[in-house]
Amino acid sequence: MIQPFVAIIGGGPAGLMAAEALSQSGVRVDVYDAMPSVGRKFLMAGKGGMNITHSEAYDIFLSRYGKRSGAIKPMLDAFGPDQLRKWLRDLGVETFIGSSGRVFPTDMKAAPLLRAWLHRLRETGVTFHMRHRWQGWSETGELIFLTPQGEKSIRADATVLALGGGSWSKLGSDGVWVDCLVNRNIPVAPLRPSNCGFETAWSDRFREAFAGQAVKSVAISVTAGGTSNPLSGEFTITQYGVEGSLIYAFSSQLREQIDATGQALMLLDLLPETDLQALIKKLSRPRGKNSLANFLRKSAGIKGVKAALLRELADADDYRDMHRLASKIKALPIRLTATRPLDEAISSAGGVMFEALDDCLMLKDMPGVFCSGEMLDWEAPTGGYLLTACFASGFAAGHGVLEWLGKLDSGKR
Repeated sequence: MIQPFVAIIGGGPAGLMAAEALSQSGVRVDVYDAMPSVGRKFLMAGKGGMNITHSEAYDIFLSRYGKRSGAIKPMLDAFGPDQLRKWLRDLGVETFIGSSGRVFPTDMKAAPLLRAWLHRLRETGVTFHMRHRWQGWSETGELIFLTPQGEKSIRADATVLALGGGSWSKLGSDGVWVDCLVNRNIPVAPLRPSNCGFETAWSDRFREAFAGQAVKSVAISVTAGGTSNPLSGEFTITQYGVEGSLIYAFSSQLREQIDATGQALMLLDLLPETDLQALIKKLSRPRGKNSLANFLRKSAGIKGVKAALLRELADADDYRDMHRLASKIKALPIRLTATRPLDEAISSAGGVMFEALDDCLMLKDMPGVFCSGEMLDWEAPTGGYLLTACFASGFAAGHGVLEWLGKLDSGKR
């Protein structure tokens, strides 16, 4: 019996997980990547501590995928956070749950994990081809690659595309694959920034004094079809506006509101641990000889960048009325006017639409071609959700290929 051959294009978590599922089932697997080495974005994501998944309740975890939760659910049911942690343990990588519920390898690093994984893949026969940039298909259906030695054609029994999104192009996710699929009439939603920074018009004085500073112990809510439930955390002031984990949690809502109306309104609670009435009571006390800045610092703890944000965004009338000022402290409006460019984003929204795929992630109009990872049309905030879904979709695509090859062998196709 001839051993089936599967080409996997893209050496990120999704492509490598598809390779593992296939190689362990006796399939010949070759992985092709445009970069000099695989997993470059994966390694960068782990630079500050590899947040691999999250420990929260499964229904809450699933809700993080928003409108695409229904499409992501079957993948996570098969290979979700618990299965991912077990897989890591089998690889020799222990994990722990941080105070925020996020899950990390015990050494907090991505590189040892990737090294162990690649060693296991090579032991099962996976072959890696670096600096192979995919160019699409020939007229006869062969895969075309541009390599240092020139153009190369490959014919595979099945192909898994794991080409990434459109962010961090220097690490390989440049989105140039979109035209290859659109030219084949595959529906692809435009790639847009997700988990990204947003722009607002800071004054020169505020920007020069506070760009780069973190705003901690605050909460944010977003007004889009009604005010969202607030989330607590921190974010960073930038030259152009705001960014950081608390901003990323709302990036989808903020981006869609900007697309629809040209701006988005974010409400910042500078003192989430103090309710409005208690704050009004504190600010209604006699100020004595204190300046207003000292009074706010002593009575409410408003100082530093928080005091500067209040000065930047409240008006003179707010400072004349402590009830109004308290309301601004609890709901300080920040108007955002644009997302930062896609290439600056941590991840991207958009991609191959699930309606173009069958339940095994195979393109309905291109039998034998499967899609996985960030190139699919979904998004999620940071916190382990992005990586978990990439692993899960690679697992699903790999097993989808096995099912399809089985049908071919049995003569059902």
